[in-house]
Amino acid sequence: MLCIAMDGPVGAGKSTIADEVARRLGILHLDTGAMYRAVGLAVLDAGVNPQDEAAVTALCRRGGAQVDVAYENGAQKTLVNGEDVSVRIRTQEAGSCASVISRYAGVRQMLVERQRGIARHTPVLMDGRDIGTVVLRDAPVKIYLTASAQERAMRRMKQLKEKGQAADYDEILREVNARDAQDMNRAVDPLRQAEDAVLVDSSDMTFEETVQRIIDVVEEKYAGAEHADHKG
Repeated sequence: MLCIAMDGPVGAGKSTIADEVARRLGILHLDTGAMYRAVGLAVLDAGVNPQDEAAVTALCRRGGAQVDVAYENGAQKTLVNGEDVSVRIRTQEAGSCASVISRYAGVRQMLVERQRGIARHTPVLMDGRDIGTVVLRDAPVKIYLTASAQERAMRRMKQLKEKGQAADYDEILREVNARDAQDMNRAVDPLRQAEDAVLVDSSDMTFEETVQRIIDVVEEKYAGAEHADHKG
């Protein structure tokens, strides 16, 4: 069964790249970042202080942040406590809260169990920051998708401007570097490239080139596995 783990820093384009790769391979794309955002949204809706780890963990344990995913026309819908929050989780506030609560062991344990359960029964491309190192350690294909901090900041600035929002490159670059430092140095499941992951640096690659490179890696890995099976 096809199983792909994709990790990488903020702004590397994991979600959009993973969407297209999964579409072409005919498998599901599980956006784990959306699941953490959903928990963050539940925390905010419940009036819990995101900085209070004990309170956030207690909310999760009593079922106040039950996250699930559904798929419509190949696209992921993210639900929390039965409500479709796919749009609401894309706010800056939800993202900021997610970056805080994603450090908590209780939150991560809850979501990792859910993510592994999905992968056991469904061909999937799962992206996040600890998929190849923690969630799907045995995934046959692991990708570490990245780009320079400068390129990621430039892409983010372009996205914001296309939406008609104000965007300052220096400020965005500072945010990217700060988020990298936070993700790579957190005590629980820090962001790092798995030893058996293939590095894909998209700094000088187009969207199409990046998608094709990942598909090539997948096909090479599975072709090699089939060849080994036949030899055995």
